[in-house]
Amino acid sequence: MLRQARLLFAAFAAMMFLGSGSAALAQAAPTTAAAVDQPTVPEYILGSGDKVRVITFGEEQLTGEFFVGGEGRVALPLIGEIKAGGLTVRQFQTNIETALKDGYIKEPRVSVEVLNYRPFYILGEVKSPGTYPYTSGLTVLNAVATAEGFSYRADTKKVHIKRANETEERTYPLTQSTPVAPGDTIRIGERFF
Repeated sequence: MLRQARLLFAAFAAMMFLGSGSAALAQAAPTTAAAVDQPTVPEYILGSGDKVRVITFGEEQLTGEFFVGGEGRVALPLIGEIKAGGLTVRQFQTNIETALKDGYIKEPRVSVEVLNYRPFYILGEVKSPGTYPYTSGLTVLNAVATAEGFSYRADTKKVHIKRANETEERTYPLTQSTPVAPGDTIRIGERFF
């Protein structure tokens, strides 16, 4: 029982330490407009390299796993190539149902899920920059850990992220909850002091 109490106290102390560290880190972040933006990950947009599972209920021959090709299209049985790139999963699902209703199935019920997301890219002041597979709920700190941690010159207060659907990189405070989306390019800058 004493051991459990010690473990609970240690967990509580760690939460308090991490909580206060996050607040101090957020306060120490640069106050430029680009650095103050809090990153958000919008609804997932399909793109080249994603692997999806399409299930057409009651139609085994129309069910399977498919890749989104380089042009953002998926080749499906019966209906042929259909656009997926630039669409949300829900929009893609609706387009499949609409195509199947057009002379093939009276009331199609289709479900689409993403099996494998596009990878993310991390470069700059990490020990192993490169391309890594995306996992759901990924944060910048998880991405840095995947790349074997920060280098000794890393700026651990801010991060530069170029989202897959944007043309320019933005700067964000590096916190424990800074999200990463599939296809993002993360750059850890060098600190100057």
